Order: sequence, then structure tokens, then C-alpha cells
Amino acid sequence: MQFSIKKAFPILSVFLFLTVFIISSVKFLESHFIDSNLLLGANIFFLLISLISMIIQLKGMHHKNPNVFVRSVMGGMMVKFFCCIIAIVIYVYASGASFNKRGIFIAMFFYLIYLATEVFTIMKLNKKTNA
Repeated sequence: MQFSIKKAFPILSVFLFLTVFIISSVKFLESHFIDSNLLLGANIFFLLISLISMIIQLKGMHHKNPNVFVRSVMGGMMVKFFCCIIAIVIYVYASGASFNKRGIFIAMFFYLIYLATEVFTIMKLNKKTNA
């Protein structure tokens, strides 16, 4: 199955919604000491790794062996999780004293939104009865 914009539309919709939400509520976020630039960066980061994970899963979806699809789903989730951990560690060391804990927690909520959207999309595209 080829990757296309149509298949990635739910993920792109989540990205667009979160970007508009962050940009429209910059003053509110700043009043609650939440870095909007961190949230925008996390949103872009999650879009990219979700698209990469989706490509991996789409490749495994049409394999004859259903175990390949299961491994690709688990592998995609693991890659995303470890990329998130590495990104947080880099952010903690790079930000120093200006570490924004609230922004990180909101970004992890973004991770859950992207994860749910990706799983919903992949399961909707999966038409195999044995998978």
C-alpha cells in the first residue's frame, strides 16, 4: 500500500488543529507559564515521527504474514516512544534553568493524541480479517 496524503489526512488534521490552537492561545499559555514555542516544536516533531511510523506500518500491513504487521505496529510505537524520550532528555539539558515542565506535560498529551489518531487510522485501513 502506497503512502498518500489521503491516508495521512487524520494525522495532518490533528497537526493543523493543534497548531491553530497553540497560535491562537499564545497569550493564555504565556500567562500560565507555558512555552508556546516548545508546544509548536513538539507538534512538528510528533507530526514527523507519526508520519514515519505510519509509513512503517503501511509497509507491514500488506505482507502475507500477519505477524509482520503486528511487529511493524509495535516497532513504530517503540521508535516513537524512544524518539520522545531522547527529545525530552535533549530539551532538559539544552534548556538548563528555563526548563518548562508544564510544556512537557502538554506535549506528552499531544503524543497521546497523535498515537490515538495513528492507531485509529491504521486500524481503519487494515482490511485483513486475520490481522
